[in-house]
Amino acid sequence: MNPVYQKVQKVLIPSEILRGHHLCGSTKNHLVLQEGHYHSYGYEDNHLPEMEYKQVTTTCPYCGTGCSLNLVVTDNVISGTAPHYRSPVNEGKLCPKGTYSWQFINSRDRLKKPLIRKGDVFIESDYADAYALIAEQFRYYRPDEIAVLSSARCTNEENYIMGKFARGVLRTRHIDHCARLCHSSTIAGLSMCFGNGAMTNSIPDITESGCIFCLGSNTFEQHPLVGRRIIQAQKKGATFIYADPRYTPTARQADLSIQFYSGGDVALLNCMMGEIIRNEWTDADFIRDHTRDYENLRKVVLQRRYLPENVRKTTGVPAEQLKAAAQLYSTAKTATILYSMGVTQHTVGVDNVKSVANLAMLTGNIGKPGSGVNALRGQNNVQGACDMGCLPNVFPGYQKVTDGRVHKFFSDSWGFPGPISDPRPGYEITTMFRLLLDRPWEIKCMYLMGENPLVSEPDLNSVEDAIQNLEFLVVQDIFFTETCRYADVVLPAACYAEKNGTQTNTERRVQRIRKAQEPPGEAKPDWQIICELADIMGYGDQFPYQSEEEIFQEISSTVPQYAGITWNQTGQPGGVQWPCPERGHPGTPILYTDRFETPDGRGIFHAVEYKAPHEMPDESYPFLFTTGRIIWHWQTGTMTRRSKNLTDEVNEAYIELNADDAREMGIREGEIVRITSRRGELTCPARVVKNIMKGVTFMPFHFAECAANRLTSDAYDPVAKIPEYKVCAVRVERIRGD
Repeated sequence: MNPVYQKVQKVLIPSEILRGHHLCGSTKNHLVLQEGHYHSYGYEDNHLPEMEYKQVTTTCPYCGTGCSLNLVVTDNVISGTAPHYRSPVNEGKLCPKGTYSWQFINSRDRLKKPLIRKGDVFIESDYADAYALIAEQFRYYRPDEIAVLSSARCTNEENYIMGKFARGVLRTRHIDHCARLCHSSTIAGLSMCFGNGAMTNSIPDITESGCIFCLGSNTFEQHPLVGRRIIQAQKKGATFIYADPRYTPTARQADLSIQFYSGGDVALLNCMMGEIIRNEWTDADFIRDHTRDYENLRKVVLQRRYLPENVRKTTGVPAEQLKAAAQLYSTAKTATILYSMGVTQHTVGVDNVKSVANLAMLTGNIGKPGSGVNALRGQNNVQGACDMGCLPNVFPGYQKVTDGRVHKFFSDSWGFPGPISDPRPGYEITTMFRLLLDRPWEIKCMYLMGENPLVSEPDLNSVEDAIQNLEFLVVQDIFFTETCRYADVVLPAACYAEKNGTQTNTERRVQRIRKAQEPPGEAKPDWQIICELADIMGYGDQFPYQSEEEIFQEISSTVPQYAGITWNQTGQPGGVQWPCPERGHPGTPILYTDRFETPDGRGIFHAVEYKAPHEMPDESYPFLFTTGRIIWHWQTGTMTRRSKNLTDEVNEAYIELNADDAREMGIREGEIVRITSRRGELTCPARVVKNIMKGVTFMPFHFAECAANRLTSDAYDPVAKIPEYKVCAVRVERIRGD
């Protein structure tokens, strides 16, 4: 039995209760309990302090896997984590980030009071003055002069409320969030092929696959508990194919590891499909009965340019490996594809995703256990923020803003007097910052919730110039981030452990987060701040909510995919996977078992030609530069870099260099080097490795003081408007040794 809340009582915790746990730290009268071994840290067994103790089950605030965990609370203060074994996602296991996800919560530098800029300094204020100033400024600007950024770090309820506030109170069409920077290619590409942009299968389902093809995802570092499922599948006889520019920890587990030049995805996938067709390894029945436009694809992938011998020149992959990958994937009884931002973050990100979908349909690996196209989302609620309509072209539930009937439905459902936002798609986040730089008179005011674009956006030097062109900026966050430095008002928010709500993981699983302690100072949940601000602006009747549950009930009435999900169901172990169209429906672990979500129910092949990345190495910038995550940190580092156990592992940026390249330049391990692109330069230590292709460099993007995105290009996919973080050209120069 593992109840959500253990009964709170005064207890004296002796060593027999602590046995099997690790006392990994202590504060005054607080013990930190974690799975492992007990160490006393100065307390005698018979002289431990009395304390109130409980465990609160919640969902991890980091990647999109959606692992469950128990927060350990002593004397009403979170002091550790403990396993939650009933989750079908992680079954009690956690990666390092999840294990130490409690350590940043009570950091001394948490925002505790509203801040208002006075000249070059910020003055602590109260909500009354902060709201009054914000309301006055918001009323001053026309709707099209205001932009809103919501957040994949926040709950479904908060994203839903932010979208409602943006479109109904501010009446702006310009709302977006960080999915634009990671998986907008997935939403666009899979929607074109399947009619829906979500992961097709579930995480536990990976273990049923006969072949796992993973590309553009260092799964064992980015989504470790998904990596665990790969190992489980291998133990049952599955073959694991891995393709990436680096020989990562994930590659070490692979049966076939393919290293290729970043940006060569379409060439590699077209080559595999050509081999499959020539060898008649296709699923002809599936193609005939469930797809259309196959002949267009066939003509493209059978061109000479996609023969293995020719694709080798583009990708750097030996022809024998390309042929082997095609055969292993297509002849397996079932095969699944896993991918992440290595596929999506390109100027051809949508084409890459279409190619992945083509490969799955070509072999009939859709709509059954152990198969599918499974995009691994990078943030805890990036799927949910998209579901809630925090995108410039859709309302909640992916209902198009350009559809007059949909527009009227939300106008009526939300009860705003007069029309809500303009029925045209708004600006994407990448477009917002480009306009701020080039045409600052178009966007003058911005409201950010839980976003830190001064680390996450590409070409940061330009973004810094752009954000200073704003006339008024409100930032709502849990810490004073790099972006807060440019704000006019900063509002203190509650973190994941200080509020209730739901979030939706990468496999469409809607799960609960639960409040375990009070927020610090005057910090409040994001939804509550937005509702109070709406009330000040005269829209209290449209934001009458007293709890997260009330907001979720409204979500169920306006979002078709969530229509059958109840608040109580989200609190059960494993939650519910959408679509859940009606009450009593069990949820949907596997999509497209009968038909695709296209008008005729058929999947659509898209013939895609290979196009080179926007910027390739040349004489002046001879190295290909790519970025990504490491296991110890997450996104912009705002939370993980305040967790001691994680920073003890890695707490500074570095660049990986191929050993042969380093030797030719006279660079040794640990030496400081300068990395320069056409947009900026950085200095950091070099890591000389054998696990990266010659001519390729890699840098993690978590470190604001050495932000990789000062180098990356702001070129983006023309459809999804996602930046090309994964490819640009740099030069590397030795500065000095240690």
